[in-house]
Amino acid sequence: MSKKKYFVRDIPRRKFLEMSMKGSLFVAATPTLLSQLTSCNQAGAAASGLDMDKATLDKVIAEALSAGGDFAEVYLENRNSRRIAMEESSFKSGLYGISQGAGVRVISGNKTGYAYTDDITSENLRRAAKVASYVARNSSSASPVNVSEKSRDSFVTVEQPLGNIADPERIEVMKRADQAAMSYDDRIKMAMISYYDEVRSRVIANSEGTYLRDELPLLFFIVQTMSDDGKARHMSRERLSRHSGFEMFNEVSPEKVAETAAREAIAMLDAEEAPAGMMDVVMQNGWGGVLVHEAVGHPLEADNIAKGIGAFTGKVGQKVASDVFTMVDDGTIPNARGTVNFDDEGTQAKRNVLIENGVLKGYMTDILSAKQLDMKRTGNGRRESFRYMPIPRMTNTFIANGDSDPADILSSTKKGLYVQSLSGGSVNPVTGVFNFTCREAYLIENGKKTRPVKGATLIGSCLDVISSIDAVGNDLAFGPGICGKGQSAEVDAGQPTVRIRGINVGGSKA
Repeated sequence: MSKKKYFVRDIPRRKFLEMSMKGSLFVAATPTLLSQLTSCNQAGAAASGLDMDKATLDKVIAEALSAGGDFAEVYLENRNSRRIAMEESSFKSGLYGISQGAGVRVISGNKTGYAYTDDITSENLRRAAKVASYVARNSSSASPVNVSEKSRDSFVTVEQPLGNIADPERIEVMKRADQAAMSYDDRIKMAMISYYDEVRSRVIANSEGTYLRDELPLLFFIVQTMSDDGKARHMSRERLSRHSGFEMFNEVSPEKVAETAAREAIAMLDAEEAPAGMMDVVMQNGWGGVLVHEAVGHPLEADNIAKGIGAFTGKVGQKVASDVFTMVDDGTIPNARGTVNFDDEGTQAKRNVLIENGVLKGYMTDILSAKQLDMKRTGNGRRESFRYMPIPRMTNTFIANGDSDPADILSSTKKGLYVQSLSGGSVNPVTGVFNFTCREAYLIENGKKTRPVKGATLIGSCLDVISSIDAVGNDLAFGPGICGKGQSAEVDAGQPTVRIRGINVGGSKA
C-alpha cells in the first residue's frame, strides 16, 4: 500500500506551463502576436456566471439536503488568467485562460458528497446537488437557513487592477528582468522568465445562511537563470508572488528578482560535493521556512488528526518543540501569496498560533474536521478550484521571530552547513519523516560561511527537528510556493535565520 506524500515546491517553468492547461478554455498567442495582445477587463468578464440569484441558491441547497445531511454548500467560481513565457530573450508563448464552474457539497456525519459542473445553470446546479445528496440518503436532515449577505474583513488591497493593465506593460516587465539577468555576468548563458496573473471571483452560499462574494487577484513571477563557465553549470530560480495588483512590481522590481537569481547561479559554479553525516545546520531566513511547512505544517492539518493519525495527534497542550520555537499560520498578512479574505468555505481568515514556545496550541481546521474534533474553524478550508471540495490547507506558515542576532547564530556555529536556499521537499504526514534538497548551501567553518557545496539533502522527522532548534533570529522573511496535497494551493513559507543542532545531511561527496 503506497502512502500519500505532501510536497511543496518553488515550481520550475515546465511544470508552471503544464498546470496552465488544467481543464479550462485557453486562447494561445504565437510569439509574433504577443506584442499585439490587448487587455481585457477581467472583472467584467467574471460576473456572468456568478450572478445567480439567492432564491435559486436556496433551492439548490434545499435540494442538496433533501435526502438528509448536516450541511450543504454551493461554490461558484470564475478565473481569468494570463501566462506569458520568455526564453533566450525571445517570447515563446502567451496564453489567456477562462475557467468557470460550480460545485455542490453535502456533509452527513463523517461522509462528504461532492459534484461539480462546468456550466453554471440552475438546472445543472440542482443536478449536482442531487448527486452530492446521495451520500446523505436516509439520514436526518438539517433545516437550511435562507442565504443573505455576510461581511468579512479584507486583507487584499489593489492599486492597479490587473484588468486595467495592457499586455505591453506585462511584456516590458519581462524584458527588464531578462536584460538584468543576462547583463549580470558573462557566465549567465540563459534566462527564462515566466509571468502569470489571474483574477479569481468566488461566490459561497451554504445552509447556515452565509452568502459571500469577492475577487482575489494573484501575480506569480519566476526568473530562472543558467550559468556555465565551461567546467560547471547551475540553474537558479527566484520567485515573486502576491495577491495584489500590478503595483507589486513597483515594490519589488523585476530587476531585483533577476539579479537575485543570477547571483545564485554564479555563486554555485564553484560548488564542491557536499559532505554527509550528522551536522549542525544554519538556515537563512525566507524560503527555508518550507522545511517547517512540510515537516510540521502538514501534520498539523486537521483532516489526518481527525482520523487519529499523524505525529501530533492528541498532543494539544503538550511540549513538542524547543522553547525558542513558535509556529504560526496566518491568512491575514496583507496581500501575501497565501492570504485570503475568507477561506473557500466562507470562514474568516485568521492568525492561528499552532505551536507557542514549544507547546502545541492547536490544528488547522476546515468545517468538517472542526466538527469532528469539536474545535473552532480556523479559516483553512481551501480548494484548488470548483472541481475540488475544500480540505484543511496552510496559508502563510512561518516560524515566528526570535531574539537572536542572525550574525551571532552563524559566528557561534563552529562547523556545519549553511543552507541559503531549498528547492523543495516532501513529507510523510503520518510519520513526519521528511527530505529536502538544498539548492544553494555552504560549509560553515570556524563560525564563517565558506565554500559552496552541491548535492546536500536534509533528512529527518518533524518532532526531532523542531526539538533541535536552539536559536531563532529576528529577521523573518517569506518565499512563495505551490503546495501539493492531492490538489495544489498557493502558499507562503517563512522563517527567520534558525539553527538546528544535529540533522542528518545526505551528501554527494565520495
